[in-house]
This record gives sequence, structure tokens and C-alpha cells, in this order.
Amino acid sequence: MSGPPEAPPPAAAPTRCGLVAVVGAPNAGKSTLVNALAGTKVSIVSPKPQTTRFRIRAVVLRGPSQVVLVDTPGIFAPRRRLDRAMVAAAWGGAQDADLALFVVDARGGLGAPVRAIAERLARARRRVWLVLNKVDLVAPPALLPLAAELNALVPAEETFMVSAEKGSGLDRLLDRLAEAMPPGPWLFPEDELTDLPDRLLAAEIVREQVLRQTHEEVPHHATVETEQWTERPDGGVRVDCTIYVSRPGQKAIVIGEGGARIREIGRRARAELTRLLERPVHLFLNVKERPGWDEERARLRALGLEEEG
Repeated sequence: MSGPPEAPPPAAAPTRCGLVAVVGAPNAGKSTLVNALAGTKVSIVSPKPQTTRFRIRAVVLRGPSQVVLVDTPGIFAPRRRLDRAMVAAAWGGAQDADLALFVVDARGGLGAPVRAIAERLARARRRVWLVLNKVDLVAPPALLPLAAELNALVPAEETFMVSAEKGSGLDRLLDRLAEAMPPGPWLFPEDELTDLPDRLLAAEIVREQVLRQTHEEVPHHATVETEQWTERPDGGVRVDCTIYVSRPGQKAIVIGEGGARIREIGRRARAELTRLLERPVHLFLNVKERPGWDEERARLRALGLEEEG
């Protein structure tokens, strides 16, 4: 005599997927937040503002949801063609996304740049969530009034208080993001963490070390390009990168006395790339002077940037 029929297996939860633009003023901690949510490094980080220059997508899986975080450049008053293209990339990221995370440095409060971004987000009538970052560095009584002021400017569907550096508050944020994604198929394969090509990743990791190890005048007058990518028989890769600067004095700073600084830039970048790519990396760096590179349309297009309009 046969027993009762077996219960069918539970149906898999329908998949969800959406784009989340991470916007804010320079140094709000956007890239640190994206890296922390992704659980790996997909965007370079430095203490200097305007580190991120173009949109980078980080793919985060949470249950049946794929959350595609779009790390955008910090929004600021542009002067150079590079600046204008960076700001256009940031606003383009917000326009294309299902949801915008407005990241605000809780220490800095409601300054003029933050206010301007809030007002433009309000005019755009996009879905906005407010993320107060670096709350571990602020007295708790100051946080609620700041959140109220910001919500008065741009009504946020939800408000989160986090420390991307310490990791606090991120689980709740990620859970809510996963729930808020619209139903639909995933945009990226399950094992893909970012849409940043390896050649561009290599250039960005070198640029991160330039940012971290040079004087204040150099960082935003330097760019890095991967000139050659050569696969080696031993499974490793040879990467040739050129650091372009605007003036002879900047070239001397990047090279350092007796070549000491460029060697240290190369040593740290090589170690980071070896870890990220999980293979041996043989990195060779060159420094060239190229005045006005940040006004060249072709060079900005190579970075994936276009001016607005």
C-alpha cells in the first residue's frame, strides 16, 4: 500500500534585480560604502576628495535579489572638462537607477554642496534613501536633527545611519535594498562582482597609490592608463601602465628621489592587484608629462566619461 504522495519541493523565490546609484558630495564615503556592501574592493579609496572619476558597478547578491550598486563620482562645482564629465557621470548614474542612495558625511553636516545635491535630487523626483555615514564620529544627539533637516530638503523613503568604515548598520541597509529591488532576472552572472575590466582595474589601483603617496597638488592632475596587458605562460600577467601628469614638477614628485616613490607605488599596487586578480602580476610603471590631458575629449572617453549636454 503506497503512502501519501510526497509534497512538492518549495518553489524558488522569484528573482529581483535593480540599479542603486550611490551619490553624494566628495569624501562622503561612497566608495568605502560600496566596497563594504560588496564585501570586496571594486572601487578605489583614498582620503582625498574626488577619488572616483567614473561610474563603477558592484554586484551584490542577497537571497534571490541582485543589487547592482553604481558608485558615482562625488558631485562638486566643476571647472575643468574632466570635472564636468565626472559630475555628468554622477547625475547620469542617479537618473538611470531604480533608487538613489544619498550618502552624507554626518560630521560635515548640511553644508552648501550637500544642500545643492539634496535640492537637485528633490527636483528630479527620483526614489531617494538617505544614508548618514561616519555616524561613529558624531555625538548621537546631533544625528536626528541632521536627518530631519535633510528630509525637509529631499523627502527620503527611508533613512539609515551607518559607518561604512566600521561596518555598522550595513546589514539592515543591504536587507532593505534586497527587498526593494523590482522583480526580474539578474543582470550579471552569479560570480561577477563588478563590470570593471581588468585593464581598467589595474589603472585604478595604480592611481589609488598615486593619490595616497603624493602631495596635494598631484592627485587630480594625474591619470593612469594600462598600455599593455600580456598573458604569461606561467598563468601570471605582465601589466604596463603609464601615469600621466600635467607638469614637470608633478612628474618629479611621482618618481621621487632616486625613483623611491614610483617603486613604492608599484610595490603596493602590485600586491593589491595580485590579491584582487588571484594570480601573479608583474607590474611596470612609466611616468609621462602630458599637459592638458584633463581637457582632452578622447582621453575622457577612454575613462568612460562624457560631458553633459
